[in-house]
Amino acid sequence: MVNVAIIGVTGYGGEELLRILLAHPKVKITSVSAKIDKPQAIDEIYPEFKGKIDLVCDEPDVDKIAKVSDLIYLALPHTVSMHLASQFLKKGKIVIDLSADYRLDPKVYEAHYKTKHIDTGNLRAAVYGLPEINRDKIRSAKLIANPGCYPTAAILSVLPLLKNSIALDSVYIDAKSGFSGAGRNPQLKMDEYKASENLKAYKINAHQHAPEIYEQIQKLQKKNLEFAFVPHLLPVFRGILETIYAKPSGPKHTASVLNLYKEFYKDEPFVRVLDEGKFPELKTVVKTNYCEIGLKIEDNLIIIVSAIDNLVKGASGQAVQNMNIIYGFEETLGLL
Repeated sequence: MVNVAIIGVTGYGGEELLRILLAHPKVKITSVSAKIDKPQAIDEIYPEFKGKIDLVCDEPDVDKIAKVSDLIYLALPHTVSMHLASQFLKKGKIVIDLSADYRLDPKVYEAHYKTKHIDTGNLRAAVYGLPEINRDKIRSAKLIANPGCYPTAAILSVLPLLKNSIALDSVYIDAKSGFSGAGRNPQLKMDEYKASENLKAYKINAHQHAPEIYEQIQKLQKKNLEFAFVPHLLPVFRGILETIYAKPSGPKHTASVLNLYKEFYKDEPFVRVLDEGKFPELKTVVKTNYCEIGLKIEDNLIIIVSAIDNLVKGASGQAVQNMNIIYGFEETLGLL
């Protein structure tokens, strides 16, 4: 049994972690904490968990948490995790960080998150926690940089091409997310978005996830390419759907590339490649840890559509998938 702590339990990602881990047969949740006005029973914060957990949520105390936990989930805002992760690592704990603090090259991180990174040693040692790329490294990792939600869908969409040495001249990403991707922030008037019939683009080619996607693509391709990332906010609570336009260096055909995708992902438990002519929808992946992918090639342009739940495969579910790999559990445990 693994004793786990969740720091940042009052955010959307922390709540989803709590939901998943309460049903995980190999986990005991031993600590929950967050930035909070006063200590409060977690089942008062989330009444749906009444009778399932009797812990009190309080401000995080590193020493107390370390005494009762083997693994620490940091479900914290960007720029906050780096102040805590190193303290737990020094105490011999495993850390899975859901923020961007350990995903990027230090200079790239500082440019996009407008703050100096205070833990660059651990940043360079962190393993990027996308199992479909780094499963072997994850098994022995002490610090996991859990991928962002937009990058998870984007990277999985082009990974079979890059791993099969299909060079890309350009990648343009049109991404749409439910509003939970922005976090539990009253300033964003989430209820207003939820109720309104609206769709808007934001942070056009300036989103903090863009360099994460580009960095991972470059690691696999090792050549520059034209790149653009345009996110949009959907009037739904959860889910991401991305349409990716990838221009290969040479001619390709739908049937052969689709077969390549199916072969590449045939043993991956959480990636489903759809048959020719079929494309993902949010309703088939929401509240699951699956990524669905469909594609079509027109005039030698590879059009890839992918869908995930931003709170599960895009965050907390993938974090639990990484934990399962680290401890040698069945990778799907607690996630089906």
